[in-house]
Amino acid sequence: MLTYLDNNATTRIAPEVLAAMRPFLEDRFFNPSSAYECARGPADAIRQARRTVAAALGGVAPDEVLFTSCATESLNAAIFGAVRANPARRHLVTSAVEHPAVLEVCRDLARDGLEVDFLPVDRAGRLDPRAVVRAVRPDTLLVALMHANNETGVVFPIADLARLTKEIDPSVLFLTDATQTMGKLPLDLTGELAAVDLFAFSGHKLHAPKGVGALFVRRGARVRPFLIGGHQESGRRAGTENVAAIVALGAAVERAQRTRDADEIRIRGLRDRLEAGLLASLPCVEVNGAGAERLPNTLNLSVHFIEGEGMLFELNRAGICASSGSACTSGSLEPSHVLRAMQIPFTAVHGSIRFSFSRDNTDADVDRVLAAFPEIVRGLRRLSPYWDPAHDRPRPEAEPMMRG
Repeated sequence: MLTYLDNNATTRIAPEVLAAMRPFLEDRFFNPSSAYECARGPADAIRQARRTVAAALGGVAPDEVLFTSCATESLNAAIFGAVRANPARRHLVTSAVEHPAVLEVCRDLARDGLEVDFLPVDRAGRLDPRAVVRAVRPDTLLVALMHANNETGVVFPIADLARLTKEIDPSVLFLTDATQTMGKLPLDLTGELAAVDLFAFSGHKLHAPKGVGALFVRRGARVRPFLIGGHQESGRRAGTENVAAIVALGAAVERAQRTRDADEIRIRGLRDRLEAGLLASLPCVEVNGAGAERLPNTLNLSVHFIEGEGMLFELNRAGICASSGSACTSGSLEPSHVLRAMQIPFTAVHGSIRFSFSRDNTDADVDRVLAAFPEIVRGLRRLSPYWDPAHDRPRPEAEPMMRG
C-alpha cells in the first residue's frame, strides 16, 4: 500500500479531469488553428478553458490569460519578456527563497549585467515588507515574489507587497509565482491582488496533468513574447496548443473552485494532526515556518542530527512518499537554499522532510506516518555520534550546536 504525501511536487490527475481531456487525445485530436469545421471544437474548448481560468482569478479578461507548458515557462516568459520590453530599467528585486525557476533566471540576468536584490527572510521564512520598500529604486523594472513557498508552505503577504510596490512606483512590474496557491487559496486579481501584473502557475499541482501552465499578463504590462514563430495565444506564445492539457487545466481549476473551502478544512486537519503527533513523539524536531502563515497542506520538519536522505530512504521502504524539499532540486546533496536562507542550524538543515497533502489523502495516511516515522528517526539517530540513544536526547557537547 502506497501513502503519497508529496503533493507539492505533483498531484494525481483527478478522474473528472482525465475524463474531460480524453476526447481531445482521441477523436477530437484536430489542430485548433485549422480552418475546417471539425477543428472548431478544440478551438472552442480552449476558449472555454481560458474563460474558466479567468473567472477563477477574480474575473480578469480572458485575453489576459496565456497557456504555457508549465510554471517554469510562465516565470521565464514573464521575467525575460519584461527585461526585453524594458531595456532602460536594469534592476530586479526578488527573495532568497524563491523557486529555482525565478532564482536561476535572476542569476542569469545578473551575469548579463542586471542588478538583482535577493531579499532575506527571517527564521520563520517571513519576508519583511519594509525590505521590499527599501529595495525599490528609480531603475527597478520588476519585483518577483512567490505567493507561498514550495518547501515550507510559508505564505507571503503578496497583496500588501504588490500594493506597496505600486505606491512607490506604479510603473514597476510585480510578478508572483502562485504555483503552490492556485486551487488552495482564494485568488482575486481584480480585488485584493489588483496590483499584481504577472501571475504564474502550473496544472500538475492541482490535479491536472504535467505539461500545462498559465501566465496572467495584465493588460498594459510591457512584456515581449518569449516563444515566437506563430500566431497562437494572440501572438504572445507561439506553438500549437496542447488542447487536451489546456482542457484539463480548465477542468481542474473549476473543480478546485467548487471544493476548495471544504478541502482546506479537511486537509488542514490532517496536516495538523500529523504535526502534533510527530512533535509529541520525537524530541529535537521543529516545524520550519512555525509562527508564519502557512499553506494548509504543507508540513516541513527539521530533524536534528540525521540526514534527510536517510529518512527518505526508510520512508520509501515503508511505502511512504515524501520529500526533502523542492522536487526540482532533489538530486542535489546541498542543503535546501530555503532553509539556509532561514538560518536553520547545521544540525538540522540537512535533516529536513516535507509532507504535503491533497484532497486524496485520508486519516489512514496520517496513521501510517505516525506509526513509521518516529521509529525511522530513532533508528537513524542511533547511528549519530551526536545522539545519546539510551536517554533519547543529544549528547551534552552537541546541544550548543542546535542553536546555530
